Amino acid sequence: MTGDAGHASPRQDVRYEPDDRPPLPITVGLGVQYAMLCIASIVLTPMIMITVAGGSDEYLSWAVFAALVISGLTTAIQARKVGRIGAGYILVMGSTSAFLAVSVTAIERGGPGMLATLIIAAALVQFVLAARMALLRKVFTPTVAGTVLILIPITLTPLILRKLGEVPVDASPLAGPVTAGVTLLVTLLIPLRFSGVMRLWAPAIGIVAGCLVAGLGFGIYDLTPVAEAAWIGLPDLAYPGVDLSFRPEFWALLPSFIMVTLVGAMDTRSA
Repeated sequence: MTGDAGHASPRQDVRYEPDDRPPLPITVGLGVQYAMLCIASIVLTPMIMITVAGGSDEYLSWAVFAALVISGLTTAIQARKVGRIGAGYILVMGSTSAFLAVSVTAIERGGPGMLATLIIAAALVQFVLAARMALLRKVFTPTVAGTVLILIPITLTPLILRKLGEVPVDASPLAGPVTAGVTLLVTLLIPLRFSGVMRLWAPAIGIVAGCLVAGLGFGIYDLTPVAEAAWIGLPDLAYPGVDLSFRPEFWALLPSFIMVTLVGAMDTRSA
């Protein structure tokens, strides 16, 4: 590196190049840390979807387990590039909140089986169009894709408002709104008042603050299931199967699934 003699060169803290293989302890340690950071979002999306839709605890356990397994396998495939399959680097695959609203509607109208069929159908459409993805740029421009992505949180608003009222019968009706308000306020204030690493921890700190308000302030937490749950184990087989009846509800929801799938693909490709 060359530079002005009157100015010191910036310090180089990179220890390994992209193709280097660090020692096994460092690799395992970094892998565990990275996995812990990614697990939360992978688990949270199916949990919100199924609880809002009124799914059973058995289905929830199975869906979370399946999401973790599939995310791990697809991440490994991305990292180990074989021919045209895989990216060749760490590209974490996981759940996306973009499908929350349409998935909740699918469960409520047709059950988990129809949701599985819709997901498969939307994925097949993306496979078919993958080779011509560049042509879709003329239709899914950044403006169109951005508008759709902005509308996703709006479609989730009714679901969130509905969850705010789901508190124990003997709890105050303010428990849900106050807990959500504290969580949101802390999450927003930390990036405004702090910089650096603290900004990255804002969502986690906000969730902890909301949990403290919910548990200590309103007593709406029941930790008995957590205390009684096994630390290691497999969920009961609650695979819902695939609904091939192709009822009118399926055809009514299919365009929404395809639209979200294509917009998500465009957004990922541009990133």
